[in-house]
Amino acid sequence: MLSVPAPVESAPLRCETRPVPSPANDEILVRVSACGVCRTDLHLVEGELPLVSAPIVPGHQVVGRVERGGSDARRFRPGERVGIAWLRRTCGACDPCRTGRENLCARAAFTGYHADGGFADYAVAPERFAYAIPPVFGDAEAAPLLCAGIIGYRALKRSAVPAGGRLGIYGFGSSAHVTLQIARARGLEVFVCTRGPAHRELAGRLGAAWVGDVGDAMPVKMDGSILFAPVGDLVPLALRNLARGGTLALAGIYMTPVPSLEYERDLFYERSITSVTASTRADGEELLAEAARIPIRPETTVFPLEDANRALALLKRGGFAGSGVLLTGSGSRV
Repeated sequence: MLSVPAPVESAPLRCETRPVPSPANDEILVRVSACGVCRTDLHLVEGELPLVSAPIVPGHQVVGRVERGGSDARRFRPGERVGIAWLRRTCGACDPCRTGRENLCARAAFTGYHADGGFADYAVAPERFAYAIPPVFGDAEAAPLLCAGIIGYRALKRSAVPAGGRLGIYGFGSSAHVTLQIARARGLEVFVCTRGPAHRELAGRLGAAWVGDVGDAMPVKMDGSILFAPVGDLVPLALRNLARGGTLALAGIYMTPVPSLEYERDLFYERSITSVTASTRADGEELLAEAARIPIRPETTVFPLEDANRALALLKRGGFAGSGVLLTGSGSRV
């Protein structure tokens, strides 16, 4: 549980015992088995994202089994395995919601941000926003797909790389290593800029055509690129590595300031920048189906729930490649 944001090295998350939560009429109670560790959780814990509800239980890549549902919840039966993702609820009535863009709903609520998330033994969520987990994935494998996978999938769509084209990736954490596997399965060439030998080794092992450091110029121009690293200084570099007509998708929820751009050097010849805002439920369903067909194999480092602070600290300094996942025990700790 987080009460006051602070540097993760000071261990701001604390374990606490609470009663098991009760689901509302349209919600399900889920006994959590695994929850992915996301950079968004780190931004929240350290105060780069405002704390809109306190205290709060972070975590929005939740895998578990349904314990019971509220009076109106009939989609899942007790014992079924489900996933809970970042998008928790939308109004369902605004223009974005009515036109397939619910990720842009101004009244959207998010798991582990507006309501308690999955760094706990139990969680509740609206059943309409939960996902059935394909049986091909274990619990720890499935957890990163629920944000890292979904956001990477949406960012890949936004980057608009044509069939057989070249995709550039900047930063190679949880989301990027899932996205690379999707891109390779689709026949794209992938070029990766990232810090850290372990991250570069993983990118090469997963099939990147070229791997370099974050400041390196890519050997050829990209048809589209995704910036996963929350580093605004990389935006001009990524634009210069784009081919004419290429698109740079910014995949983070938070980014350091972007330096000024030069029109002719950085944007001319119809190079574009687009952001990625959350995701829709359709994105999630499509990603899980495609990931099961490939199948995607997330690289995971697992931690007990009690080590959430340590897992986030390692994430901050690039201490593991791929995805970090918390595994829960029994009880009702948060």
